[in-house]
Amino acid sequence: MNERAGLPAEPKDLIDVDELLSAYYSIEPDPGDPLQAVVFGTSGHRGSSLDGAFNEAHIAATTQAIVEYRADKGYDGPIFIGRDTHGLSGPAEKTAVEVLVANGADVRVDSRGSYTPTPAVSLAILVANGVGSAEGLRQDGPGLADGIVITPSHNPPRDGGFKYNPPTGGPADTDATSVIAARANDLLATGWKNIKRVPYEEAKSQVKGFDFRELYVSELETMIDFEAIRKAGVRIGADPLGGASVEYWAEIASRYGIDLTVVNPDVDPRWPFMTLDWDGKIRMDCSSPYAMASLRERMVPDASGATPYDIATGNDADSDRHGIVTPDGGLMNPNHYLAVAIEYLFTHRPGWGSNAGVGKTLVSSSLINRVVDGIGREVVEVPVGFKWFVPGLLTGGIGFGGEESAGASFLRKDGTVWTTDKDGLIMDLLAAEIIAVTGKSPSQLHDEQVARYGDSAYARIDAAASKEEKAKLGALSPEDVTATELAGETITDKLVNAPGNNAKIGGLKVVTENAWFAARPSGTEDVYKIYGESFKGADHLAQVQEEAKAVVASALNS
Repeated sequence: MNERAGLPAEPKDLIDVDELLSAYYSIEPDPGDPLQAVVFGTSGHRGSSLDGAFNEAHIAATTQAIVEYRADKGYDGPIFIGRDTHGLSGPAEKTAVEVLVANGADVRVDSRGSYTPTPAVSLAILVANGVGSAEGLRQDGPGLADGIVITPSHNPPRDGGFKYNPPTGGPADTDATSVIAARANDLLATGWKNIKRVPYEEAKSQVKGFDFRELYVSELETMIDFEAIRKAGVRIGADPLGGASVEYWAEIASRYGIDLTVVNPDVDPRWPFMTLDWDGKIRMDCSSPYAMASLRERMVPDASGATPYDIATGNDADSDRHGIVTPDGGLMNPNHYLAVAIEYLFTHRPGWGSNAGVGKTLVSSSLINRVVDGIGREVVEVPVGFKWFVPGLLTGGIGFGGEESAGASFLRKDGTVWTTDKDGLIMDLLAAEIIAVTGKSPSQLHDEQVARYGDSAYARIDAAASKEEKAKLGALSPEDVTATELAGETITDKLVNAPGNNAKIGGLKVVTENAWFAARPSGTEDVYKIYGESFKGADHLAQVQEEAKAVVASALNS
């Protein structure tokens, strides 16, 4: 833990934006260096121009690879591009536009020349493909739309990110990203400067403007009970954390007549207004108590018990994540809010189908499983990555999909698809609806869930692992685990495939009656991550974590 975690950023913590942008154009990646290759993780390619990992070459090559992938799949409709407020997002958008226009693509960018939240891009793709029309969603035939989202999410200001969303509207699966990354790296190695481009000043005259904000805000009434929020007079403090939602919140307040204050409307690619995260870095992580320290402080009741807002919310740079701060509970643990949101939605959305299940990642809290059992619904447990929720959200088979990292989306009131990418704004607004309808804060409702289902201790730690060990961890079978007990309880399940869709989890999950752990290799460091939870308290969780290391070590050596 850094000694300055939670304290305001100082000048020495800020990036030099001019240096960052200069490096984007001046540094050419080494095709032989794996750290400078195009690598699509669960949220696209990320890196910094200063490290030769996110530069003009990467974006030109990746965009050309997307052009070729679209042609191979027959996607010839509009391609929507959205960007967040990171310093590298602007030049990356320009590079992408140059390549797309040169290849004759029908490019749609924000008509205001501004920032676009990730969920607004997802919504635009789905509406263009028929959501809300008499014909309904279309996923084949001519004219299919797709998109590019330029964001490294909550990563520090020095980073950039670039991801592709196919016609499903959600994050691309590996069947797309593996092809795109391989082709991009081939182009880096064989001569990215030969990629066909149109100078930006000429290219921008050939793109079409699209009002992402108008579509998104106007459709929100299909998601949220604004009348209830308005009648109850719920006071909302929304902090965009300098991200892409900054121009959306005021429009939402005006359109729906709710008492909503934009806590901090500032946008600065250095993020000088942030408090430092746990490691002393500036990171727009709205689930971190350190990054959210300023908003948490605002919500501490005064001597009379008063707070400026009934609910305060945060979002990361591309607004696909949420942070919920209540007067009585402070910043909510993401798992706790997911469980509350799920119970509320499935008991207050009569338009949802009786067969709609709850999507959760296998490293999310088992409190969710207990809550879902209590409301008589089915849990669909999938590997890490929001892409796994996309099919179910499209069909209505999943009513709510959520990740432990504070990302979620859910269906419209009528049970049809909203977005197939994470949406932090609707999760923030839902918290206000919950207060308006129930008269209780989400943290109070969490306390009620704990009284019914038990209190758990949950944490994630890292353990050292070589590249060889990480590769073996990702390929384990249940038979490799010889242990029969974990922290004094009989092991009831050993999983290497997710029970919800049988997809490989890229690691191992071990379950007992009151606890579990999951081990997954890190994609960026020589460690593996151990997620763990116990309903028998923090001491038992510590025992689970220690024994998890031994279980994994034994499996790796088998």
